[in-house]
Amino acid sequence: MTTDHSRVNSPAQSTDDSGVTLALAQIAIESGDVDGNVERATTAVARAAAAGADLVALPELFNVGYFAFEEYARHAEPIDGRTFGRLRDAAVDHDVAVLAGSIVEDLAATDTVPTPAESGLANTAALFGADGTLELVYRKHHLFGYESAESELLVPGERVDTAEVCGFTVGVTTCYDLRFPELYRELVDSGAQLLLIPSAWPYPRVDHWETLSRARAIENQCYVATINGSGSFDDAELLGRSTVYDPWGVRLASSGDDPALVTATVDPAEVADVRSSFPALEDRRH
Repeated sequence: MTTDHSRVNSPAQSTDDSGVTLALAQIAIESGDVDGNVERATTAVARAAAAGADLVALPELFNVGYFAFEEYARHAEPIDGRTFGRLRDAAVDHDVAVLAGSIVEDLAATDTVPTPAESGLANTAALFGADGTLELVYRKHHLFGYESAESELLVPGERVDTAEVCGFTVGVTTCYDLRFPELYRELVDSGAQLLLIPSAWPYPRVDHWETLSRARAIENQCYVATINGSGSFDDAELLGRSTVYDPWGVRLASSGDDPALVTATVDPAEVADVRSSFPALEDRRH
């Protein structure tokens, strides 16, 4: 079992005690090892909470592994299934909000929330409050087609919702969504101040990962947190580099490609201050 390393933070991280402590759990993900991956995820939530985190976020398909396409159907679960259940319990046990990065959802088995189709599979993230309340469900909108089976195996999401968590209006998107800026405008128009982006971004596209994430923060004047996994698969290696950007696009905290717990202080008042002092969003023409 891989042990998480200590966090790697840039000098730009705030040391102010105000605001919300956000933790990105860049866990080691092993292809098809659902039990081991979920155990690593719940352990990371416990560690983050013990370190003072208010909100913990996990990567895309953290339980089965994004590139384990042949395992999707076998490990698909409903929203109220075992994996999200364990992360919901971890949120309650440790009094911390949790973004359960995403799992492969069995749409036919989900009967607790609306679904985009009566059957099929979806790449689905769930945001739980510290009391275990399901605050938001997000199903990945843009399905990767280039040399990937994702678009053949999954149903795209339709809803773009926000939730009030830890004093923030939070929006969630997933990985490949980063390449489609109109989705983020829709979230900002809904009031989003913090965007959480669970991902399974592989080498060699490091520049794209960093540039697109920073651009989404700058153009939308909000915090952007990208939560990647760590690990190697048959034909891909995740590049890690989970990062928190502030509303100016400044990197507050980041990691390398090894497992890590990345923390940063974020504050909704900072979003309001940036948008007030440099009101670029008000100059948009429709």
